[in-house]
Amino acid sequence: MRCVIARFPFELVKSEVQQAMKGIKPEPITGESVVIGRRAYPVKQVGEIITRQDRRDFTSFEVTRALTRLGFTCHAVPAPVAPEPLTPLETASALLGPGARD
Repeated sequence: MRCVIARFPFELVKSEVQQAMKGIKPEPITGESVVIGRRAYPVKQVGEIITRQDRRDFTSFEVTRALTRLGFTCHAVPAPVAPEPLTPLETASALLGPGARD
């Protein structure tokens, strides 16, 4: 499949992307991600490997669009996890402060 990433044309094939990522350890995911095989990779890491460009030269959107068109499953930025609400006892204890139990 022909696609343009960072103003450069690329001819990408799903099996070639899978082969390029074989043996590559996934970096920690902090933004968009893509599942290749059984592993989830940051989109920018995959883009850097398949285009051989610096990851500052392209956007994650460009790579996500190309990988989605190839049939890979891409995920958006994970939603922040909300903290669990405090119980009434924990709320009262927090309001009283650390020295209130002495």
